[in-house]
Amino acid sequence: MKEFYIPSDGIRLHAKLDTPEGFTKGPLVLLIHGFTGHMEEEHIVAAQQVMNEIGYAVLRVEMYGHGGSEGAFKDHTLYKWIGNALDVVEYVKTLDWVTDLYLCGHSQGGLLVMMIAGMRPDDFKAVIPLAPAWMIPEKARTGELLGIPFDPLHIPEELDTGEINGNLVLGGNYIRTAQTLHPEDEIARYRGPVLIVQGDEDEAVPLEYAEKAAKLYENCRLIIIPGDSHCYDHHLDVMVDAIRNFLNGLQ
Repeated sequence: MKEFYIPSDGIRLHAKLDTPEGFTKGPLVLLIHGFTGHMEEEHIVAAQQVMNEIGYAVLRVEMYGHGGSEGAFKDHTLYKWIGNALDVVEYVKTLDWVTDLYLCGHSQGGLLVMMIAGMRPDDFKAVIPLAPAWMIPEKARTGELLGIPFDPLHIPEELDTGEINGNLVLGGNYIRTAQTLHPEDEIARYRGPVLIVQGDEDEAVPLEYAEKAAKLYENCRLIIIPGDSHCYDHHLDVMVDAIRNFLNGLQ
């Protein structure tokens, strides 16, 4: 494992590169955590480990205001995350040992990889959104995030994320910028293979959004895990097997 920082718009993003034993050249997966998350969460590490197991290098990166990266959580926005991810892609494209590039992200990170794949569709062999929270822009436009209502035309300067998220505070710019995003446009632009994995008892992202995304993508496999939660707390092995089978099927 190699730990380092990637510069992005004046800040440093915390990154870890894990490679299979004896790896010198091959495919790389860019793996991104979710809202309030970080790279050491159990489901993120489980995804990284199975990817390494089947021969893929994995670059885990923490976005603005999360984990060991710079920036305050309150000040993070999806615009900043998109900028971060695009900078990471530019960095990865300088690595001469990378043969193919893949994207994987969980929750808000799942929304992020949907956006990035559509922005740079020629760069990625496949995309794996895990429980992608692509309803965030829609909810921001209608006036509800994380179950917390607000006036979408008169956005508060701060929004308490609630006890489940440690009562972290979001700045109003998170809502303002989220309102402008339309993930369905980026979904339409990416035509490569896509794997979506989500539990049918996900408490954070309604299952209907995974089902809708699967229909909008040109080439998508949707794995629904009965009785599982947003972070695969009950059937993590099923999520891991879904990734293994999907990536093995592309080789």
